[in-house]
Amino acid sequence: MFDFDDIAPLGHENPSDEAKAFLENAKRVLDFAFQPIVDIHNGTVFGYEALLRHHAKMDVATIFALFDRADELKILHRFDMMIRARVIAKFSKLPRNHRTRLFYNLDNRIITSPDYFRGGTKALLKQYDLPAAILCLEISERHEVSMKMAEQNLARYRGEDYSTAIDDFGSGYSGLKLLHEHQPDYIKIDGALIRGIDKDKKLKLMVSTITDLAHVLGIFVIAEGVETEDQLRVCKEIGCDLVQGFFICYPQLDPQALQTQYQEVLTLGRRQKTGESEETNIIYEQIEYRPPLRIDDDMQMVFEAFRSNKDLTFFPIVDESGSPLGIVHEHALKEYTYSPFGKDLIANRGAGLTLRKFLSPCPVADIQAGTDAILKNYSLSENPEGVILVKDFSYLGFLSASSLLRVINENNLAQARDCSPLTKLPGNSSISDFVSDAVSQCMEPSVLVYMDLDNFKAFNDAYGFRQGDRAILLFAELMRKTFVGETAFLGHVGGDDFFIGIHSEDFEAVKRQVTSLLAKFADDVVSFYDAVAREQGFLEGKDRDGNPRRFPLMSCSAALIELKVDRAENTPSFEELDNAIAQLKKQAKSDPSHLAVCCF
Repeated sequence: MFDFDDIAPLGHENPSDEAKAFLENAKRVLDFAFQPIVDIHNGTVFGYEALLRHHAKMDVATIFALFDRADELKILHRFDMMIRARVIAKFSKLPRNHRTRLFYNLDNRIITSPDYFRGGTKALLKQYDLPAAILCLEISERHEVSMKMAEQNLARYRGEDYSTAIDDFGSGYSGLKLLHEHQPDYIKIDGALIRGIDKDKKLKLMVSTITDLAHVLGIFVIAEGVETEDQLRVCKEIGCDLVQGFFICYPQLDPQALQTQYQEVLTLGRRQKTGESEETNIIYEQIEYRPPLRIDDDMQMVFEAFRSNKDLTFFPIVDESGSPLGIVHEHALKEYTYSPFGKDLIANRGAGLTLRKFLSPCPVADIQAGTDAILKNYSLSENPEGVILVKDFSYLGFLSASSLLRVINENNLAQARDCSPLTKLPGNSSISDFVSDAVSQCMEPSVLVYMDLDNFKAFNDAYGFRQGDRAILLFAELMRKTFVGETAFLGHVGGDDFFIGIHSEDFEAVKRQVTSLLAKFADDVVSFYDAVAREQGFLEGKDRDGNPRRFPLMSCSAALIELKVDRAENTPSFEELDNAIAQLKKQAKSDPSHLAVCCF
């Protein structure tokens, strides 16, 4: 078992008896809880933040006071290394994969502590066979006077291949300076900015601007302190990459209480997924897989990569776990390439010229974020080569400017093909995506509503196609007004057939809204008839066989299907669903309420 006493014996700085007692007490009572940091698109755990617990047993009021006391005793680094060893040991037992990150809060004063020594963290990680890149050291600008230390820490730890994050971004003094000059891998937006983001437009604009800036620099954004679904929804809307907070999971002392994926985030992602599958496929078709270089590759390998690929002027750079860090341009190496001894100098490890020195920022986007987000990251950057695309935060490929234009063009064509030219509502492809997603998601209740206009053909035959189009447009507009502000998906199957899909556990509320929609349409469409038909309450015409018949004035019938939660054993096949829809439509047309319902 690793023991940091092997690196720096306790007597190294001749600590006092009080300092020794402090360390022994800390070793006995302190523990760590872990709070998941999850992918905002699918709820998969990306990492865990280690949070110190039981500090009150050390007779201090706050965790900050605990570190202040260690600093006063001149054992700040020894204390930190002791608890860091406990964190890494516990982290190694968590549910995770080889890319799962450990986020650890660092006190900026450590490198000035009299007991400071180097190499302990690398030894700890090596014991558990963990690469340096999985450890993300969070730098907090707790005091203005510690900013110089924060800058030194960021530069040092990035140089040693650890990941770095600015914690509580937006709460301190000089976060933007750190962001610009030292380019951390992550920023964690302060919970005070997140708490009101769903109600305060200024906060939303502020966080959105910070997020855009970070993405331009190739930095991932973590929203911390997310406590409600509305906050989560807004964080996803403005482009945050990762989230943590009580809404997802409270910090857990017991590793067995942690999961690898969180339903709360996955559910929201599936709600908003409709229509994205074709868009994502279009993006995939345009991706150029440009082989990345690793940040720890020696410079000889970098030169060889450019020599072997003469048509390439830059390469993406990734860390040990495959996450992108930026790009290296060929022109950045020219100063050394064309000088007499430059190439030998740069290849000499003793000169300290590593690939990180030549790293340039490049905008990064998750492929699941969609075309708009990718284009936004590109457009805000200054002379970018393109956008690095990731999936699950691992390098996926590169999207050049010309590829982006092709993606936009293909998306526009796809939307035009699927959209109804009359109502401008999504058509069958988008409707099928929604239904498929709703049926497959067993943990979320949904309502599917299929509607068609009754006696529309008789009206169309009597008054012509132009009036028929007016009736269809009226119904489409009433749909929009009835479900205004709702998270409902509205679609136009074609002709006089419409669709509404909504993720809701309140089936009766949806039923009331649909009933209101049908009643409003029946009232409003009367004005489309002539005075005689209005007075009679019917139209005289011929049926499909040419026989004279009286047709009631237009109305609408609706078939409602409730997909209940936890329906795994009762999930309908698509054939069963189609049969149910056909049966319900028949029932609805003959029912006085014009409604028919069933559930799965």
